[in-house]
Amino acid sequence: MDARAKSRYHELYQRWQRDPEGFWGEAAQAIDWIEKPKKIFDQNAGVYGRWFAGGVCNTCWNAIDRHVAAGRGAQAALVYDSPVSGQKRKISYAELLHEVRALAAVLKDFGVTKGDRVILYMPMVPEAIFGMLACARIGAIHSVVFGGFAPKELAIRIDDAKPKLILTASCGLEPNRNVAYKPLLDEAIRLAAHKPEAVIVLQRPQLEAHMVAGMDHDWATLRAAAMRHDAAAECVPCAATDPLYILYTSGTTGIPKGVVRDHGGHMVALTWSMQNLYGVSPGETYWAASDIGWVVGHSYIVYAPLFHGCSSIVYEGKPVGTPDAGAFWRVISEHGVAALFTAPTAFRAIKKEDPLGKLVAPYDLKKFRTLFLAGERADPDTVQWAERILKVPVIDHWWQTETGWAICGNPVGLGALPVKYGSATVPMPGYAMDVLDDARKPLPAGKIGSIVVKLPLPPACLPTLWQQDARFKESYLEEFPGYYKTADAGYRDEDGYIFVMSRTDDIINVAGHRLSTGGMEEVLSAHPDVAECAVIGVKDELKGEVPCGFVVLKAGVHRPHGEIEKEIVASVRDKIGPVAAFKLAITVNRLPKTRSGKILRGTMKKIADKEPWNMPATIDDPAILDEIATALKGRGLAG
Repeated sequence: MDARAKSRYHELYQRWQRDPEGFWGEAAQAIDWIEKPKKIFDQNAGVYGRWFAGGVCNTCWNAIDRHVAAGRGAQAALVYDSPVSGQKRKISYAELLHEVRALAAVLKDFGVTKGDRVILYMPMVPEAIFGMLACARIGAIHSVVFGGFAPKELAIRIDDAKPKLILTASCGLEPNRNVAYKPLLDEAIRLAAHKPEAVIVLQRPQLEAHMVAGMDHDWATLRAAAMRHDAAAECVPCAATDPLYILYTSGTTGIPKGVVRDHGGHMVALTWSMQNLYGVSPGETYWAASDIGWVVGHSYIVYAPLFHGCSSIVYEGKPVGTPDAGAFWRVISEHGVAALFTAPTAFRAIKKEDPLGKLVAPYDLKKFRTLFLAGERADPDTVQWAERILKVPVIDHWWQTETGWAICGNPVGLGALPVKYGSATVPMPGYAMDVLDDARKPLPAGKIGSIVVKLPLPPACLPTLWQQDARFKESYLEEFPGYYKTADAGYRDEDGYIFVMSRTDDIINVAGHRLSTGGMEEVLSAHPDVAECAVIGVKDELKGEVPCGFVVLKAGVHRPHGEIEKEIVASVRDKIGPVAAFKLAITVNRLPKTRSGKILRGTMKKIADKEPWNMPATIDDPAILDEIATALKGRGLAG
């Protein structure tokens, strides 16, 4: 393989294997330290060890101040492009520094200090990023909650993080409607046991929010006063092992897991990834078409591009409908994007609207070099379609909220390896992978099993869950001792390429958003007419997976099934949010179970996905599976 021979990947990966501390110690030289680490890795600290112990640093300094000091102040740091509001704005590194210093001073005026938590419940606007960086500047711990979450979900996160302050906006903007955030936040605060001391509200002209006296404060008024008095907060020294942020991921118990990200390891790994994995140089424009509520937005809209001295696109729009399926090509052309990172879902939507790729033609994409896909498995058809219409490499890579950056990828900056459709390619330095069977034994090439990572995890990966070391161990480390459990299933081929095939638990992936079926089942079972329920994820051409709920009604319920099913769909939308994409509830007489009472969700999913399946040995009544198949056929789902 010629491309394989030209890539520096194998040399670098072997160098990391021989001397992990030497490898990451060298990578750490790319960031500014207030005090250099005393140990590159301390195996006796934390749950499984901690990176850069004894180091002192500041994330905001590395994202902004050092670039201004080095003469990059006039370069665009953020490029805000909002087709839904009709606004565009370029914010230089110098302007970003001015805004963040002022907002950090405002936070301090509200009593926010190092270690305090601040929740951000905001749309894709520059102020949201100012808020994240202002927290990092003063050592506060931010927790961004995606604007699509309903009050109950937000309340759970408020109670777990216990924020001193919440930053929000009056609304988020969709192509055909405005989503009022403030009433959702007000209800979440009402539901939460913990009450924040104050809320700072960014009033957007599209929809003004009602302000609660004594609690709510106007963002623009506070900013104007800070600017008028030249208020500015300077960077607070933080330990490399201090928490930078908490990001909540779905939990099967209904209680979300607060993934912790630290300062030092996060900066080192993300900075390394920009040049080596993504092949992007300082000064170039990088675009992660995601939302800051998700890990991709944290890592590759906000932090990594700024650490590396790039210009980062902040896009408030959709891949289609703002105004058409050529939206991405306009942004790439207009802003000179070198690399785009988005979810396969976006490209499936574009492909559906413009199958021949005719909308590419009007745009000049000469600066565009690489498309990166992640968030769910990139199906070969979509990858090959994107290659044909864009005429650039299309790279699938795989990572998780917990890791913060790629577990596996194709390292463009080191020289790309040959693409194998359906594979996320190879492990990045820091990740030693195995595929294990249920007896925890390594499987040979080509055999599907649980994909695991040998401990210690590399820099930037979660050291623990927020104030839950025991739950961290139980969730990720206990099932496979000595390993981190990814909860993904797949296989490794003879060339060492990793193929991620599915989740091993009941988290489903809807358009790149990981959602808990357990959480949805809670909502279904709360309906007064429902006796039993089960939610599965079924294949969807556009979103990857969509949830499908099965309900068994209580005896004596004689209402029309369609009426009940509509109520259930509305209830999920209300309690979990539109992000769940829950549109299908099916009434059945009974659910298939094992003799011990376990619902056979996996078999139901295979029937819905029209995949081969075997009769489970422990099934209580095999005839129930025929009933499920008939019900699914009635909705056009089963073969």
